[in-house]
Amino acid sequence: MMKLVKITALSLVLLASYNCKEAKKEAKEAGEEMEEVMEKTEEVSVETISFMMEPKSDSNVSGEVTFTDENGMVSMKATFSGLTPGEHAIHIHQKADCSAADGTSSGGHWNPTAEAHGQWGVSDGYHRGDIGNFTADADGNATVEFSTDLWCIGCDDDTKNIVGKAVIVHQGMDDFTSQPSGAAGARVSCTGIIE
Repeated sequence: MMKLVKITALSLVLLASYNCKEAKKEAKEAGEEMEEVMEKTEEVSVETISFMMEPKSDSNVSGEVTFTDENGMVSMKATFSGLTPGEHAIHIHQKADCSAADGTSSGGHWNPTAEAHGQWGVSDGYHRGDIGNFTADADGNATVEFSTDLWCIGCDDDTKNIVGKAVIVHQGMDDFTSQPSGAAGARVSCTGIIE
């Protein structure tokens, strides 16, 4: 009888010890899963800045441009009115200075990587400011949307940071070959990108 009590007591101790080890193991696994989930949950950082476009070169071209920086991708959305119907070039220029009546105070195309002017994404090279062409409708209205991970808003990388630059809309279209600016004609609208 005494032997049976000892075996039963020993069994209960072993069972309790096993359950305790299982509980610790399950708790450890749950903790590791929680850490894994926490690592995968990244903080979403979104920054948005908007500016009104100013008419230049005796035009009536106005509009608004908005930049949104979300997780390393910058999206630009711009709306314009007062354009002549047809194609127009839009670029980012070197300086957030729209003080000149013809917009030339904004300097040339923003080109921090010192490449030739060209169409965005071509292997021969292009400026970081070479956004491209868009089409205004018969009423002179247009919307432009563009996204890239080669821009940022206010980061420390001078080859990506668009703050301190200008958005310029041209009277004509960019031919993507003429150097250094695509022969797009007069600057008809301007805004400085200021944070």
